[in-house]
Amino acid sequence: MTEPLHNVRALPFRIERAGGIGELVIDKPPVNALDTRGWHALAEAIDALGRDDSVNVIVLRGAGRGFCAGVDIKELAAYPERIVAVNAGNYATFRAVHRNPKPVIAAVHGFVLGGGIGICGAADVIVASECARFGVPEIDRGAMGGGAHLQRMFGVQKVRAMYFTGEMVDAAEAYRLGAVERVVPREQLRDAAMDLARRIAAKSPAMLQLAKEALNGVEDGDLEDKYRWEQGFTLQAYMTNDSSEARAAFVEKRDARFDAGDANVEVQPGARA
Repeated sequence: MTEPLHNVRALPFRIERAGGIGELVIDKPPVNALDTRGWHALAEAIDALGRDDSVNVIVLRGAGRGFCAGVDIKELAAYPERIVAVNAGNYATFRAVHRNPKPVIAAVHGFVLGGGIGICGAADVIVASECARFGVPEIDRGAMGGGAHLQRMFGVQKVRAMYFTGEMVDAAEAYRLGAVERVVPREQLRDAAMDLARRIAAKSPAMLQLAKEALNGVEDGDLEDKYRWEQGFTLQAYMTNDSSEARAAFVEKRDARFDAGDANVEVQPGARA
């Protein structure tokens, strides 16, 4: 059950509709990291845009310093039991993007991390500013997840290098590897995304929806099932001492101190959150 969304002003995003384009801007200072309620609200809003007959294409972008830094680690450090609800919110958001009947453009700048990768990997097209940097720092936050969506952007071995190291890829490299459609200066990002959106929005709404469904259907495997598999390991990770230490170190702005006690974690394939 998600919390009723009574206070619209408290939502971590804003939405505008014009010319067949639904534009959703994540706006949750300082880094657009969303808490449990924020992820569920975001999923509901993206689903609503998909049902809106006045919208032919959706643009997702972020305000402030970067696109999206993922989940609110401080919330999970204080309330680790919320991991299941956060997982559900992430799943719902990425599903709302990928399975949306309308094409979705992600227009990204600055940091694109964790849940930001999930949104991009679920989107149909990515436009990036020159300052954009893509990464999955989960291994340094005591979590798992994001590999399925990252693998929709990059090749298998590049994904594993990024996943194991937590290191980021810049926009130029992402473009070279075919993950993004276009790279532009930061001040041109919105214009570039909206120009692409206008060209898409001018097409037949019926044809666009058929095209989206057809393209999703010819993909290799089921993105939502793959991500659900990963989420079981996120829950398992949260049961380890190393995960607790990683989150505490992040919040306290210090180096994590790991012992050998969690080195041989018993893996239970298929564990579900």
